[in-house]
Amino acid sequence: MSTLRPYTATTGRILRQLRNDRRTVAMILVVPAVLMALLYFVYQDVPTPPQAQSSLFDRVGISMLGILPFIVMFLITAIAMQRERSSGTLERLLTTPLRKLDLLGGYGTAFSLAAAAQAGVACLVAFVLLGLNAAGNPGWVMLIAVLDAVLGVALGLLASAFARTEFQAVQFMPVVVAPQIFLCGLLVPRGQLPGWLEAVSNVMPLSYAVDALQEVAIHPEPTGKMWRDLAVVAAFAVVALGLGAATLRRRTA
Repeated sequence: MSTLRPYTATTGRILRQLRNDRRTVAMILVVPAVLMALLYFVYQDVPTPPQAQSSLFDRVGISMLGILPFIVMFLITAIAMQRERSSGTLERLLTTPLRKLDLLGGYGTAFSLAAAAQAGVACLVAFVLLGLNAAGNPGWVMLIAVLDAVLGVALGLLASAFARTEFQAVQFMPVVVAPQIFLCGLLVPRGQLPGWLEAVSNVMPLSYAVDALQEVAIHPEPTGKMWRDLAVVAAFAVVALGLGAATLRRRTA
């Protein structure tokens, strides 16, 4: 148990910081739900084609339940980690016996718990209040949304290693996040992309997350493709955390 103490202490410290930062809590819990409501009203009066099996809100909304947690958690994690670097907190922690994996594991766990709460609120609003429909169980949607948020946490931790200020951490949004949104299948089905763009989308984790959500949207039971896509997303998150640990420096300057 003593070997877990640094990890649990780091997790507890980050959770206390999040609890005391009301704006961050609001961004995590409220913003995705509000954006889902906005999306609902955008498509409210759009007619559903007679041959379509679901409304446009259902098709787009279920993908956004995975994309929004990814975006929000990437942004918050990158900024929070960079704040630790610039304030000198990270450098002081790394002079202690605290291992890099304990540090990143604590950050990852704390933000993943926040991500789970975020996904729960967003899914509750979407399915209960906004009437989002999916052939599969909403619980699978929530699981994928949590995993997407964890992926955002992992990539945010990694991106923070290459930024020297919080502003630079935000600048990674159009580099890391925007191309994945364009190529994940939300705007155009990935199979209809030019061949070279489809190849690029095949190495982007958000593509597999959206594919998994689409599987839940059209199939009543979990499919082998859904599990494969989830495994790919989880593998990307683990690799990103490992690379983040490798980039941690003993000195922040």
